[in-house]
Amino acid sequence: MLVREIMHTDPITADPETTLQEAYGVMNSRRVRHLPVVQDDQVVGVVTDRDLRLATSALSPTPFPPQTTLDRVMKKPVYTADPLDPVEHAARTMRELRIGCLPVVDDGRLVGIVTGIDLLDAMLRLTGVHRPSGRIEVRLPDRPGELAKLTGLLSKQQVNIQSILSYPDENGHTRLVLRVASMDTRPLVGALCEAEIEVVWPPHHTCP
Repeated sequence: MLVREIMHTDPITADPETTLQEAYGVMNSRRVRHLPVVQDDQVVGVVTDRDLRLATSALSPTPFPPQTTLDRVMKKPVYTADPLDPVEHAARTMRELRIGCLPVVDDGRLVGIVTGIDLLDAMLRLTGVHRPSGRIEVRLPDRPGELAKLTGLLSKQQVNIQSILSYPDENGHTRLVLRVASMDTRPLVGALCEAEIEVVWPPHHTCP
């Protein structure tokens, strides 16, 4: 999945001379939390609703008046994404930098914006949880051929795999989370047990 598939196109923007009061009004009326700041077709900053609240808060050591312009409080430099970036790269960037959005720039022009909620929605789509399905989680040795063995077994059971996610666990094994096109996973769990594949979920399965 790529950034261009989940980004919001034609994002709402402001210019550096927009006041904090005007920007807050735009965010409230358009129900957005992130506002790219654009000047001469270039993204020069980003401001969030939290930035505006902190900047004008009476608890701030030096609160800004509402007529202050965005160039005084906007975040810069701006970290951006490319439309062809994989979503996991965007997620890693946002996590490492602890930021809530990435403006998406193509050939120097702002074409979209990706937020943390967009990435969460993308993860849900990748897991296949939005479709009727059954969930199975297994633990495999981290060596060639194990995934082929697993998918081959499921193929023999005439079950379609809707999604597979994998990650290494703390013991050097590979954990796989599968969504399969069957709500009743008991026969599949039995077949996995017979093949000596360790089943982690469903949690209350019993192998013969």
